This record gives sequence, structure tokens and C-alpha cells, in this order.
Amino acid sequence: MPRSDDDSSTPESRDVTDLIPVVGDEPHDSPADADDPRDEVSAAAETTRTNRRRLVVPATSFAIGTIAVTVLFAIGAWQRRWIADDGLIVLRTVRNLLAGNGPVFNAGERVEANTSTLWTYLNWFWAWVTGAEQTEYVALWLALVLSVAALPLAMYGTARLYGRRALGPGITLLAPLGAVVYIVIPPARDFATSGLENGLTLFWVACLWCQLLAWTRRAGAEQTARTRTAFLALTFTAGLAPLIRPEMAVFGGLVLLAMFCTRIGWRMRVAMVVVAGALPVGYQIFRMGYYAVLVPNPAIAKDASGAKWHQGFAYLTNLFGPYTLLLPVIVAVVAGILLAVLAITFREDAADDGDAAERADHEILDAEKSSAAHTLVRVWGRVVDRIQTPGGVVTVVVVSGLFLAVYWLRQGGDFMHGRVLLSPLFVLLLPVMVIPVTIPTSLSTAKARYRLGAGLLLLGGVVTTVWWGVAVNQTVLPNAGMDIGRDGIVDERRFYVTNMGNENPVTAQDYLEYPRMRAMVETIHKVEAEGGGVILPSADYDKWYVSPLPKKLAPGIPRETSVYFLNLGMTSMNAPLDVRVIDQMGLAYPLAAHTARLQDGRIGHDKRLPSEWVVAESGGVSGFPGFIDRDEVKMARAALTCPTTQARFASYKDTWSFTRFRHNLRQAEEFNTYRIAREPKYELLRCGIPMPEGVTTD
Repeated sequence: MPRSDDDSSTPESRDVTDLIPVVGDEPHDSPADADDPRDEVSAAAETTRTNRRRLVVPATSFAIGTIAVTVLFAIGAWQRRWIADDGLIVLRTVRNLLAGNGPVFNAGERVEANTSTLWTYLNWFWAWVTGAEQTEYVALWLALVLSVAALPLAMYGTARLYGRRALGPGITLLAPLGAVVYIVIPPARDFATSGLENGLTLFWVACLWCQLLAWTRRAGAEQTARTRTAFLALTFTAGLAPLIRPEMAVFGGLVLLAMFCTRIGWRMRVAMVVVAGALPVGYQIFRMGYYAVLVPNPAIAKDASGAKWHQGFAYLTNLFGPYTLLLPVIVAVVAGILLAVLAITFREDAADDGDAAERADHEILDAEKSSAAHTLVRVWGRVVDRIQTPGGVVTVVVVSGLFLAVYWLRQGGDFMHGRVLLSPLFVLLLPVMVIPVTIPTSLSTAKARYRLGAGLLLLGGVVTTVWWGVAVNQTVLPNAGMDIGRDGIVDERRFYVTNMGNENPVTAQDYLEYPRMRAMVETIHKVEAEGGGVILPSADYDKWYVSPLPKKLAPGIPRETSVYFLNLGMTSMNAPLDVRVIDQMGLAYPLAAHTARLQDGRIGHDKRLPSEWVVAESGGVSGFPGFIDRDEVKMARAALTCPTTQARFASYKDTWSFTRFRHNLRQAEEFNTYRIAREPKYELLRCGIPMPEGVTTD
């Protein structure tokens, strides 16, 4: 396989200046008199000094651009720092881990309430190391550092994409086009903190990008222990994808597939499978045996396999509309096309005329021997040889970004403005995070004039993007404050900031200013003192309904206090660990998660379990608020005796043992797809359970 660089040195011996990309064709001036070795050495030294001087401007512009973008992004992210309600959910699991209750949301219930496995354990590790009393600040700083670090790392990777061979005459600048496009979008700064895994996802993407480009530079190099280690390190990083976020398996999987198809030999392919699969496969076995499902509980609650294309396009419009985001995206696309055209049009031949003639002879010979099978083999061989090249890597990255975007369009997006499209956008911007702009010093040739026009267009695109970010991008969603629009999408940060009157809500205590929260804390203390009960929200922000537990409970029902509320993060972080916190949507409540998805429900809130189920399952028998139907409670209590439902309860409530682990492994696939009827009377019919005595139905 041919090397992608002009020089024949090993990757380890490259000059550090080779890491800086520039556009253009590098001239190779040979000495006039090649007979005297001293003249050759002198000419080579002079060429080296000239090239180094020509690298000063692009290296300087790259450093200035990277520092400026990173600092501005860090300032913007810090000004908009906050922890979202959903960001607090993971911290409840962290609290249980630190308390010795295991990776659970509620003690005694093995439910995985967090989508990103690695994000959960990173927060736990740093909370344990630092001994922080308020884990909110651990999540805040961890998210901020990873989000900010992802930008210069991605820009550095893109800098290596173009290669020193593109050095041309003239003034070359490295402009941070893609980086600017990303940082000026308000959701990018909002979710740089937020307590969610966005920062981890971007950092992983940037690391994978840099490793991929380093891999292309090793094409054709001799296989050594160092190159094999680097290859397997790339494999390991790509294999982490499903632990970062489940849908990121698309990106990691395509990278692994591309690597697997290269000419690495079967031993390395086996090593790839082992290294890439050890951690995610090992955790998947643990998940199935511990939680008794195939995916995190939020994926079941949101039915990640479902399709809501119409809502997905509404979500895309919701991101592009307020900020006229289409303009800088078009600029980025045009820049990418121009760079590709420049690379193809002015590519240097890697061989002299003699080598070209030799290749032509081989092609004629191959053509004479060609057949359909031989042609297919040759075409496949060319494809394989192109994978470990900058162009091949860019293709994999762009296809991955498009797949991720289409996945979220099909899924229906999210209820948080812009959040889930940030990662696909970041992936798609990787090839143009920085772009080389060369202004030639001479216009004597058509090539130089073409390069001047392209350079001016690229430079104009960068200026347009910066102007757009500073002068135009100042709006927010019209429903960002108190209301949620009909499409169900809201500027999540602005919504909570407005409702609490706090520009930077970070801790659970900050969320006590949210309606109902202080009243909930007071109600919990009162109910626990009275022997437990089920706490339900009311229309009155200063009041909660309580269904007390009887003095004698049925076998298997523990005496505990349960809080039932949609805002799971702020509720759980302001409640003691011995209080059970559950939600209508099912993020931490399997009973709700296993109901059918409401087709017309708010995106991300497609499950809505009636309160009667909770009262029945928690053991409440009296003191029902007016909106609770007693007959519905009786029907729900009877419906809960459905054998499969009881088996599901046992899978995550029974004491964990080897026997339970084995049963959970066998039943995980069944429980993953198990669904119950939302209305108790229909669930009775589904399970063939007779109607309870004394209940009348229409």
C-alpha cells in the first residue's frame, strides 16, 4: 500500500512541523549541479530552511485560531453554566454507588436510569476521588472540561488531515471555520455543562478522529510493536461507542468495519474483535444479568426503535430556524467541496514517467486476463487500499455523521432544543474544523488564479460565519421562557432559568425554587414520620397529595415512601436515598417504561402511566385524592398479578444471586420488548385475568 506522505521516513521520525496542514503543491527544487555531493547537501538544507519559514504563518494562524476559539467557547459555556433536571438523574445513581447500594436509581431496584454508562462511572470515579459532598460540581466541571477540550483536539486532528505535501507558494492561513460554526450555536454552549453526556460524546469523537488520521499516516509502514499498539488503541476507542451512547455504535461500528477490511491479516482481525468487544460485550452481559434488559431503561421508556419522522423534521427545523443555521452550514459544505476539488485537481503524481509506464503495462496485462470475477476482485482491492487514506477516513466520518442525523430524524429528535443533533453536527464538521486558505503570491498561471479564487471564497466563508455568529445569532426560541410549544420542544436551560429566577442553576438546592419542590421536601418528612405512603403531585404548587400505607401490608410490599413525579432529577436529588422516586414516563420505573408509546405524546415523554397503577403497586389503600378512581386502583392491583409482569418485577427486585443472574440472562430479550396495556381494564383482558369483584365498567 503506498504511503500517503512524500517522504520515506517512518511516522515516528517525522518532523513536528509535518503536523501543520497547508494548501498547495510543495515545490521540489533540485540543484543545478548534481555531481557535487556538497552542493546536494547544501541545497537540501536550504530547502528545509525555506519550508520551515513557510510553515511559520500557517502554524501561527492555527495556534491563534485554536486558542481564540477554545477560550471563547470556554467563556460562553461558563457564562451559561447549569445542570439540567435530566443531568441530575445520573447523580442519583452516583449517590447510590457511593452509599454502597450498587449502580441503581432506587435502593433495592436494579434499574439502569442513565443512557450513558461511561458517563455514570466517570462521575462516580471523580466524586469518589475528590470526596465531593455536592456531586453536581463534579458533573459540571467534568462536562465543561471535556466539552472545551474536544474543540482543540478536533481542530488538531483536522490540521493533520491536509498534510505537509499540500504546501504551496504564497500565504497560507488555517481558519477555524467548522469550529466557529459549532461554538456560535447557543445549544452548543448550553450543553457544554448541563450534567449530561454531551461533552463526553464530543471528546470521544475528537479522540477517535485524531487516532483515525494518525492511522492513515502509518499506511504502508512496517508493522512493529508500536504500530500494532496504536492500531489496537484505536480499536479500543472505537469499541467504547455503545458505552458513550447507544446510537454512537453507528460511528464506532463503521470505523471498526473499515479497519477490519484493510490488509491487516487474520491475527490482527482476531485481536481487533477481542480488544474492541471486551469491555462493551462484558458490560452487556452484566446489564442483561443485573438489569434483565438489553438496553438502558430510558431506551425502553422512549421506545428508541420507534419512528416519528414528522416530529424529527420538526426538531431539525427547530434547530435551524431560530439562528438561520443553514447559512453557516452551506458555507461549511462549500468549503469542504472546494478543498476536495483542490486536492483532486492538483494532486501530485507519486511516481516518475518510468513508473507510470510500468503501471500502464501491468494494467494492459491485467485487462487481457480480466474476467468478471477478476474485475470484482480488483475493484474491491482498490476500495480496500483507499480506506487507510485521508479520503477514506473522511468518507467514513461523513457517512457516520449522516447516519446519526437520520437516526435522530427517525426517532423524532428530543424535547430539548438542539441537544441530540449537536453530536451529528460536530461529526459532520470534523473535516472542516479548520480549513487551509492559500493566497498565491503570483498569478502567472491558471492554477494560481484558480487557487486565488478558491482562497478568497474560503476566507469569505469564514468571515461570513464569524459575522453571523456575532451579529445575527442572538435570538432564542419564542417559547423559551414559561411555555412549551405545540411541538413539545423547548429551550431547556432558558425554561428552568426563567421558572426559578436563577441564571445558573447548578445544585439540587437551586432547584428547590422550582414549583412544588419545597413543598415536596416538607411532605416527604411528614409522610416518613407517619409510616410511609405514596406522594402524588397536585395542581396546587404548594401541596402534594398523599395516599398513606395501611398498618399491615401485603407480603412482598415494603413499607417505604414513594414520590411520583415527572421531573425525576430535581425530585430524586432533593429526596433521601431511602425514599423511592418514580416517574410517569418510566426512566426509572419499569412499570411505566413497559407501557405502549403514545403516538401523539410529547416527544421524549411518550409514556404516561396513570396514577392508579402507582397507588396499587406501592400498596396504598386509603386517603386517595379526588382524581384517583378507586375501581381503577382495584383493576390495576389485579392486573399486576399477570405472570409475566410478576416475573419482570422479580427480575429487578429479587435478591441478586447467581440463579437470578442466570434467569435474567435468559429473559432479558423477552423483557426488553414486553409491553403492558396502559389502561388497567385492557391489561386484565390482555392477561386473561377476571374483573375484580365489586368493579363495574361501561
